[in-house]
Amino acid sequence: MSIKGEVIKLIQELPDNATIEDILYKLYVRARIEEGVRELDEGRGIKHEEAMERINKWLN
Repeated sequence: MSIKGEVIKLIQELPDNATIEDILYKLYVRARIEEGVRELDEGRGIKHEEAMERINKWLN
């Protein structure tokens, strides 16, 4: 499916009372997820253990 088709599907799945902000948020989240997956595919990710260590530092 093309990007345009995916965006149309994403919008169609939103409730009829969705705002422009709702749509923009969904598109933003989708773009960030795709960027993360691309980074992982390129080997630029971090191990789960390291991610958990960073989260623990942020929370403490």
